[in-house]
Amino acid sequence: MTAVHVDVVRVFVDPDGRFGNPLAIIDGALVPPADRQRVAAELGYSETVYVDDATTGTIRIFTATGEMAFAGHPTVGIAWWLQSQGVDTPMLRVPAGDIPVTRDGDLVSVRADTTWGSTWDWRQLDTSYDVLTADPTSYSAGHTFLWAWQDEPAGTIRARAFAPAMGITEDEATGSAVTQLTAQLTRDLLVIQGAGSHLHTTWHPPTHASVGGRVVPTASRTITI
Repeated sequence: MTAVHVDVVRVFVDPDGRFGNPLAIIDGALVPPADRQRVAAELGYSETVYVDDATTGTIRIFTATGEMAFAGHPTVGIAWWLQSQGVDTPMLRVPAGDIPVTRDGDLVSVRADTTWGSTWDWRQLDTSYDVLTADPTSYSAGHTFLWAWQDEPAGTIRARAFAPAMGITEDEATGSAVTQLTAQLTRDLLVIQGAGSHLHTTWHPPTHASVGGRVVPTASRTITI
């Protein structure tokens, strides 16, 4: 048995460093491909990233139920983490394609095709209160994204996401989903999701959007494989 080091960051924290979606990061050389999904499931986060080549930004993303060709919170998180390790790559490479990375102060953003990512059942509610008081047990299958305008002129949305199909009762911050919502609404957004995570999006017509946010480190872990 081998002890494997796991770095953990929180992605899309608010301006005070609160909330955010935890992400596990592992050196891909330490975990054989056949074991990656199992390890991701044991760690218990919505996603785990395996870094196969830091210099080229080549990564693989796993949930508890399988591999993802692209996801927003893992790519934003790994872009920040690579820079923190002294690897300032301008591009990430995932199975879906190449993803440009940009940085503006403490915000890290990735740009992707808005057709990538999971298929969502979109439900616009009347008020932010309706979003916040939704019962997660009412969404026991598939992928459901609830949202309402918090401040429509300012482009601020309140949202929650439920993804039991991926073994995730509620996802704290869902980057690929908000790029899709940005494309639907054809405008830049600030999406406040889950307990209070902040996701910033930019619309790049006709088919792309960027999603970005702040990232902070948290306590690392060790898992035995």
